[in-house]
Amino acid sequence: MKIGISQPAPVPDPFLIRRATTADIEVIARHRAAMFRDMGSAGEELIDDLTSATLQRLEEAMPRGEYLGWLASPQGQPESIVAGAGVQLRLVLPFPHRRPDGPVELARGRQAIVLNVYTEPAWRRRGLARLLMLEVLSWARTEALDSLVLHAAPEGRALYEALGFVATNEMRYAGDLARPTAAGG
Repeated sequence: MKIGISQPAPVPDPFLIRRATTADIEVIARHRAAMFRDMGSAGEELIDDLTSATLQRLEEAMPRGEYLGWLASPQGQPESIVAGAGVQLRLVLPFPHRRPDGPVELARGRQAIVLNVYTEPAWRRRGLARLLMLEVLSWARTEALDSLVLHAAPEGRALYEALGFVATNEMRYAGDLARPTAAGG
């Protein structure tokens, strides 16, 4: 049984979706910082540091193929990047994986996490995030990944669910990992 992906909603403006290159690192870093600012996760006092740290990390990760991105621009304006999405490849330990058609198989641990799904405010509600996510899903199928995960902001949940993502049993430690604590606490 093949899981179907709904077709993208009509997009009123024609857009060009292309793979990001190292020349796009600055816009990706800017979008990442804006995404966290817009979600209320980062105040203005953190934006410059977040952008700088992201630039540094992308300069390492993109040439190694650890980070891949897709960018959207209005047709005929390729220099005007208005939305983007990316994935970070990671290798996890092998695990049992139930296929959509039922059988359990051994997953070798090729995983990617979707990151940086962001659309500039003036370009929102035109289907760009959907178009970008369809590119990500197409790439993930071509790569035959074992799993594709993401952390969804409340505003993105409906889109991700419509594309076939489901909530899982993942939990996140909420304590301070930067500070030692007493044993057992």
